[in-house]
Amino acid sequence: MAQAVEEWYKQMPIITRSYLTAAVVITVGCSLEIISPHHLYLHPERVVRHYEVWRLVTNFLYFRKLDLDFLFHMFFLARYCKLLEENSFRGRTADFFYMLLFGATVLTGIVLIGGMIPYLSESFARILFLSNSLTFMMVYVWSKHNPFIHMSFLGLFTFTAAYLPWVLLGFSILVGSSTWVDLLGMIAGHAYYFLEDVYPRISGRRPLKTPSFIKALFADETVVVAQPANAWFAPPAQDFHQD
Repeated sequence: MAQAVEEWYKQMPIITRSYLTAAVVITVGCSLEIISPHHLYLHPERVVRHYEVWRLVTNFLYFRKLDLDFLFHMFFLARYCKLLEENSFRGRTADFFYMLLFGATVLTGIVLIGGMIPYLSESFARILFLSNSLTFMMVYVWSKHNPFIHMSFLGLFTFTAAYLPWVLLGFSILVGSSTWVDLLGMIAGHAYYFLEDVYPRISGRRPLKTPSFIKALFADETVVVAQPANAWFAPPAQDFHQD
């Protein structure tokens, strides 16, 4: 069993493996009180006045408590991040990293700007960590790149992957979870999808071209595309899977 897990981990592409490892280490470290979440959350004032710039990164790595919700998001992170990196961004590691960087920047900008809008500032002030939103963004982008894959929800109804973000949003409403983080992820995901996939077809220009200095950080790798026909798309408790 341990060998199988080790092999699964080693076969992950570099960005997925790095993000998953950092998320697990940070979240477990906080649960064991080795790390304090108070040093990780997004705090604009401390970033600007106290130069705690690491908060711009660490708020995307902490997934709160080690509970079912944590496992749920780790599954989505490992699954959809891996699928995107191995398929849509195959051999384009730098482009995939740039997508995550763009998403993180958009999400941070939304929270900062929203915090200055009357009547909305209080809601945005409650958003301390954007890790769930970035995960949801990856789900959204994957659904746009694979819109015709058939999926099912709890065996109750089937739908195509294009509607997966909306099904998950509806599920969050049903269980009483906050929908803000999901909506922010959808906004960031749609912004990326439009600028990277739709706008270039309309105008012939690509505004999100990956900078050369980021490309220099990554060497193109030959990645084996693996997408099992009966792959599960969520933990068994939620029963999301591909027909």
